[in-house]
Amino acid sequence: MAKMPKPDELLKSIDWTPPEKDWMDDVPPEIKPGRFCYPAKKNILEEIGFPNPREWSPLDDDWKLPSNSREIIVEGIIDRLKKYRSFKLFMDICVRCGACADKCHYFLGSGDPKNMPVLRAELLRSVIKGELTWQGKFFGKLAGARKLNEDIIKEWFYYFYQCSECRRCSVFCPYGIDTCEVTMMGRELLHLVGCNINWILEPVRNCFKIGNHLGLQPHTVKENIEFLCWDIEEVTGLKMEVPFNKKGAEVLFVTPSGDYFADPGIYTMMGYIMLFNYLDIDWTMSTYASEGGNFGLFTSHEAMAKINAKIYHEAERLGVKFIIGGECGHMWRVKHQYMDTATGPAPKNLETPRSPITGTVFEHAKSTKMIHICEFTADLIAHGKLDLDPSRNDKYVVTYHDSCNPSRGMGFFEEPRFILKNVCNNFYDMPENTIREKTFCCGSGSGLNTDEFMDMRMRGGLPRANAVKYVHEKHGVNMLACICAIDRAALSTLMDYWVPEVQVCGVHELVANALVFPHEKKGERKRELNLRQEPLKPEGEENA
Repeated sequence: MAKMPKPDELLKSIDWTPPEKDWMDDVPPEIKPGRFCYPAKKNILEEIGFPNPREWSPLDDDWKLPSNSREIIVEGIIDRLKKYRSFKLFMDICVRCGACADKCHYFLGSGDPKNMPVLRAELLRSVIKGELTWQGKFFGKLAGARKLNEDIIKEWFYYFYQCSECRRCSVFCPYGIDTCEVTMMGRELLHLVGCNINWILEPVRNCFKIGNHLGLQPHTVKENIEFLCWDIEEVTGLKMEVPFNKKGAEVLFVTPSGDYFADPGIYTMMGYIMLFNYLDIDWTMSTYASEGGNFGLFTSHEAMAKINAKIYHEAERLGVKFIIGGECGHMWRVKHQYMDTATGPAPKNLETPRSPITGTVFEHAKSTKMIHICEFTADLIAHGKLDLDPSRNDKYVVTYHDSCNPSRGMGFFEEPRFILKNVCNNFYDMPENTIREKTFCCGSGSGLNTDEFMDMRMRGGLPRANAVKYVHEKHGVNMLACICAIDRAALSTLMDYWVPEVQVCGVHELVANALVFPHEKKGERKRELNLRQEPLKPEGEENA
């Protein structure tokens, strides 16, 4: 991990002064530790069949690129311009107005102009002009054109992996240009010559070969979740059941592996388990489709489609009616933006989701046959199906982070807030220009949540941390809730650095704290602890 300066030192290091030389003046990228991710391991690339597997480092002078790298990438550009209409459109219509320039958290945190979305896209657009247009070939730099060379490939690697694909810039673009799509294309082109990062491709390989990001074997998945059930019993006195690989169940539940393996996601997982046992619904989890997350979204459209399809193959095999997905980010972006064209329609045996408790039919999920756990829970609360005691969360003053993929990617703004306001007595939103569709990123999305990238993560997360600090100082906020497994991990580190008084949780951890089980559930003890085995009441009120 790169050695980190103290927060005040990092703040002082941010310099937005424009550089002396123009960005097109053939200035090689200055690759700094803490601002790049380690490349994919040779054996990982070999196992998933990606080009040019080798051992190398971004700090090396020689990246061991193929001798015909230029031809490979230019051919890849031509292929993608033909294949993806959005890519061609976004390369054509930008007028360099700069409306997006100060909207990127990485630019705000680094001061590097190449992290302006307009300029990040220009890194690729200039090569397309220089290699594929007569104007670029004839007028060169005057036409904003560059010829592809090894320094430009290095520049792409450095900056396309300093974009979390959060799409905040697209909200402010008058033409609706989605720089995330540009970054995705840039990364796909880099794959063609073997320039990629391990933090993305090892989880992709694990999903292909084993079934989840972490490479957990089926018995490990089962045992981890059983350990969480024992923890629930210690807090509540109630035994919880999690059915695995149950054929004919009504609901297949799929969630990110971070929820049953990593802190603080494990408490969110405990929340799901308690909710489903409270409702006594017919559900199952799968040790085959044991991953809701989809790192294929950060890799290629083909990898994304393959990982997404696995969930549906398992739903078809088990014969369930529909799928409920956990609190995940990119799983939901894939479902709502790409599934119909990337994977195709869901299997015909699946049904449009219908709540077995309230009877609500979720018509918007007619195509995907899958609903978000927060939609399901919000509907339960709206119909009065949950007995909730929000005072059990009184030790927390809560705010909510709109995770980029389910918020901007699927317009999912109000359901989580509705839940939080029903399970907590103390809830405060962050400032309006930092939430909902304008939400700031955690600074570690799109596969960048890795220790060697820590300098850039803390810089990129600074705008989000500032908004949290504002409500912490104004309202005493001490808990940041979110609905994304990467966010739960990334924001915990971010808060420790910038606002250490604030913890991070999932929405369903707070649901479970507030959930009052009916009296017929024998063995329930008086609740004195939350799922973290901390006293329910705020400090100083334990004996009140």
